[in-house]
Amino acid sequence: MAPDNSRILKEVNMIIGFIGWSIVAAVFFGIGISCPKSTEAVGFFTFVKPPEIEDTARYNKAVSILWLTAAAVLEIIGIPVLFLEQNSPFFIFMIFGVMILLIGMMIAYLKIEAKYRK
Repeated sequence: MAPDNSRILKEVNMIIGFIGWSIVAAVFFGIGISCPKSTEAVGFFTFVKPPEIEDTARYNKAVSILWLTAAAVLEIIGIPVLFLEQNSPFFIFMIFGVMILLIGMMIAYLKIEAKYRK
């Protein structure tokens, strides 16, 4: 009995979607790894100069933990990509999860910035 090509194609598409999702999480992870190695205060928002910081090492470590946590949460949110069919209505929960993650990251960063600002 020959395998069903449409089922194989759907599984390949789900794996490709998860790989794309994981690449984004890997970028977040890379940013988190590079933050503590910086000698200057790292920025968070694009095209915004980092603030004047009292303790740069602790600030960079806090921002690094923020990025590493976001990478892990993003990867966990993406796990359903491996199981859901294309155009499944359950993808809306993943979208809401990412929105909550990003808003949470911004709130956490603003608290980190307030704590270490001069």
